[in-house]
Amino acid sequence: MRPVLYPCSNIILPPRLCGGIDDYVPVWAYGRSATDWSVQFDKRDKRAHRFTIADVRGPLQLTVPIAKPHSSRCRWDEVRISTHGAWWDVHRVALESAYGRTPYFEFYIDRFLPMLTAGVEGRYPLLHTLARAWDREIRDILGTEPAADETPDTGIGAATATIPPQHEADRHKESTTLQLPPYRQVRQDSLGFIAGLSILDLIFNLGPEAQIYLNNAARQAYTQDTQQCE
Repeated sequence: MRPVLYPCSNIILPPRLCGGIDDYVPVWAYGRSATDWSVQFDKRDKRAHRFTIADVRGPLQLTVPIAKPHSSRCRWDEVRISTHGAWWDVHRVALESAYGRTPYFEFYIDRFLPMLTAGVEGRYPLLHTLARAWDREIRDILGTEPAADETPDTGIGAATATIPPQHEADRHKESTTLQLPPYRQVRQDSLGFIAGLSILDLIFNLGPEAQIYLNNAARQAYTQDTQQCE
């Protein structure tokens, strides 16, 4: 079993698609976690339907287009995926180009094909269902507990921490983004180390060693007070 730093605590994450490594470090550190898709839709929060990979020329953002919300007051779990354009083909080809030479791409990519092939908009018509499908596979690969179906229950003596959304316009300000150590990347010799990428970058480059990285990163990022469950 993974060494959980806070086994008696929950963490609630903001809406994310193929979240960054900084999103999965707290998932590793806390006993239970969930993503709260019930929050109000905010078009500034691009990370809810966009993630960043390392292409042959550097960082590349992949965006899942979303349909225009029916109301400005709708929630993220009501947002539908746009049916226009074969964006899933663009994403699959981009991932193949970016990570085809990494040690673990061929080992893991088949697990993600349901989210990267024709018919994806029928399988996952809502953005949050697509994001949860990605998250299930990612957590299974990383060896963490499945996400709670809903926001974790805090009524049984469990402390809960919440990570607020961070808008692209606010990224220059002081934020809760974790400062993470570098790891080996397939094009590091030519591009240097690229930070701020999707967890997919860690998985394709490190494979099973991603668990070791997350464990070390969690211990560096959080206090290590031992907690006893009552």
